[in-house]
Amino acid sequence: MKKSRIIAAVAGVAAISLSLAACSSGSNGSSTSGAKQTLTVEDYYTANPSMSGYNTIYKQCGTEIGAKVNTVHIAGASLISKVLQQASSKTLPDVLMLDNPDVQQIAATGALAPLKNFGVSAPSGDVPSVVKAGTYKGQLYGLAPVINSIALYYNVDMLKAAGVTPPKTWDELKAAAVKLTDSSKGVYGFAMSNINTYEGTWQFLPFFWTNGGNEKDISTAKAAQALQFDVDLQNDGSMSKSSVNWSQQDVNNQFVAGKAAMMINGPWQLPVLTTTKGLNFASVPIPVRTSSQKVVSPLGGETFNVPQTGDKTKMALSAKFVECLNKPATQLKIAKISGNVPADQASAATWVKTHPDVAAFVETVKTARARTAELGSKWPTAATAIYTAVQLALTGKATPTAALQQAQSQNK
Repeated sequence: MKKSRIIAAVAGVAAISLSLAACSSGSNGSSTSGAKQTLTVEDYYTANPSMSGYNTIYKQCGTEIGAKVNTVHIAGASLISKVLQQASSKTLPDVLMLDNPDVQQIAATGALAPLKNFGVSAPSGDVPSVVKAGTYKGQLYGLAPVINSIALYYNVDMLKAAGVTPPKTWDELKAAAVKLTDSSKGVYGFAMSNINTYEGTWQFLPFFWTNGGNEKDISTAKAAQALQFDVDLQNDGSMSKSSVNWSQQDVNNQFVAGKAAMMINGPWQLPVLTTTKGLNFASVPIPVRTSSQKVVSPLGGETFNVPQTGDKTKMALSAKFVECLNKPATQLKIAKISGNVPADQASAATWVKTHPDVAAFVETVKTARARTAELGSKWPTAATAIYTAVQLALTGKATPTAALQQAQSQNK
């Protein structure tokens, strides 16, 4: 996931009618034939300047399918509330981008059309979890052209100077973080975001999931073991107590400034990292508790979806647009501007040959898990419970076990 977004109150979802047969703004249920159609594409690519390259790709796909494209960028924190309002007022865009864990929530309202209605199916080469993320009740509603997850970045020069090799296990990570910490210079060995938003949950999930944590009951002994590991990193001084307030961007800023020797972050940071003078970095999959484990990280990436606007002609054209964005050739173009990984596994393998910086992420997304895979549209409740427990434990208000038990009481 890149990016922290606050999902609007789920209560708003129930208020939307499940039948959205009426048309979007300016439509009467069918398009005028002959004239070149204009598709409105709505996304949240406003924060990162590099994402402006999406506009060019949108236009290229528009040209390919014979349509003009009008792009509307909505701030990430406002997108879901905006979509719910648009669904209620029947002013949905023709193509809607959603962060993948939001697909089920919006599909549950009836605001999205199943892609099979337009002859669009999931590409056979896509990472399996991509298809799961865009599916609700057995129907595919969205496809993500590029995906991401998180990995462990490290400062090559710092590790070399300290005689440290990139860690593969929790014990190795703890030992390396202590050795790399230099309090006299304000340098911490390790940094991650433990903020009280979905971003904090996203960063904790690899430790939680890999160790057997489960969203249905976050208060298990395995979950407590993962949270204790997080607390230990803070308590031994190798992770800043400020991590409870840091976003992933804040963490990246610490790493770029040389104030953190290792960090958990995603490939969307690569455009900044690769252009930072004097920064020699690399990345590896996030360490696991025991060498027999395989890291399970959350799947990030945005899906493109066809809203129920009532204009069947434009909806069919919108589906062609979504299909164009998900072609392997287009995925590679999007990967170039975003730093993310093509969802098509063959394309990802091709991409990593010329972009070795994403090697750890290409490996990680193979086993990445969709956040909604277990709880579906109820995922936000569990996500809130998880970051609440992390905050309670790291601020010393409760032990990891007690923090998880307290948070689980709200995870209903």
